[in-house]
Amino acid sequence: MPKIVCFGPGPKFKGGISNYNTSLAKTLDKNPENEVHIVSWTNQYPSIIPREFVDKSSQSDFLEGTRIQVKYITNYNNPLSWRQTARYIKSLNPDKVIFQWAISIQGLPMGSIANWLKKYSTAEIIFDLHFVVQKEGSTIDERFTKLGIKHADTYIAHAYKTVDELKAIYPNRSFSVNEDGTRSDTDSTTVIKLFHPVYDLYQPDPSFDINGFKKELGLKENVFLYFGFIRKYKGLHNAIKAFKKVAEKRDDVSFLICGEEFWATLDTSKLSTKIKRGLFGIAQKLLLKNKESEQDYRPLKLVQEFGLEDSIIVKNEFIPNEDVHKYFQVADCSILYYLTATPSGVESLTYNFELPILATRVGHFPETIKDGFNGYLAESEDIDSMAEQMIRFLDYPLPRENVRESASEMSWDNYVSAILND
Repeated sequence: MPKIVCFGPGPKFKGGISNYNTSLAKTLDKNPENEVHIVSWTNQYPSIIPREFVDKSSQSDFLEGTRIQVKYITNYNNPLSWRQTARYIKSLNPDKVIFQWAISIQGLPMGSIANWLKKYSTAEIIFDLHFVVQKEGSTIDERFTKLGIKHADTYIAHAYKTVDELKAIYPNRSFSVNEDGTRSDTDSTTVIKLFHPVYDLYQPDPSFDINGFKKELGLKENVFLYFGFIRKYKGLHNAIKAFKKVAEKRDDVSFLICGEEFWATLDTSKLSTKIKRGLFGIAQKLLLKNKESEQDYRPLKLVQEFGLEDSIIVKNEFIPNEDVHKYFQVADCSILYYLTATPSGVESLTYNFELPILATRVGHFPETIKDGFNGYLAESEDIDSMAEQMIRFLDYPLPRENVRESASEMSWDNYVSAILND
């Protein structure tokens, strides 16, 4: 019986990487011959980071009905737990350990765990790369990334841009790149170029009263959707500015914004929060290349500033898992006007509801979004271009069967088949 460990945030955590790790484990668990374990953090980041990362809202259990075993053991702030994690994973005698790599600051613990396993276990060490070059761009990102991922036997990349970045940080290393999972039989390190699979954790509810919910929220006929954490790189400020131009021309449009402001999840009146924000702000000023802190990014202020309260509906909170489908089912398309982009969990989630996507022409989006087929592409940082694509969508809606066709090859089953193809 093959034993597979999925190392990354377990299902109690918020966010796309937790969903991703859980989806991967569930797909592996579909095969009764596999024994699947999730080995998770208890704390993913330094304690000074002023944010709540645990999902305290959802009631549904994604692992219900599975055989998956979950162990919460790794504390970023306790190096002793890193060795405990490695020893625990080794005790499972796994054939494969799949690490979810999504932020460079985790390079020290993850590199330590992978290095120990490389020396003392026979498991194939796989790093699933959600990025190589960090979006925020600190002065130590590359160093932490090199430390964190260098012990991999195999890499998974979701875009050729990521493959190129991997080659750039290890210029003296030989890589063998393929899309089917075949492992190299030479000294080259295998890189499997795959895709961000379409999430299957969330499903449309065929009995859901779409019109009733639209009325409840005060939505108009045509609904643009922004979903997910509110981060500056996701460009919500630009999307609101573009929507303002659309709303000046059309009175039948709404912009539904669902998600919590990433750095506004703690009570700022508490002394502990003030201390964390202060220390974290100092760290950002020392380490960020552009010296700009995101802690005060508040794009939702634009709604009132532009007088768009009747057209923009905001749910500024973490959406519980069991409610996610409601917001996608009342929407006509998803807005991803990112400043920079690596393969996106929100993009994957959107495909699961067969919604077209309006995105900026950055990162991998031109690889996955075919302009005029399953979405429309706007020019980055060009508000007029973004507004034009929104109008274009209203004038020329895209059939959902196009989205279904585009996503058909991006299944978790296909993804797992490549991982196991050794």
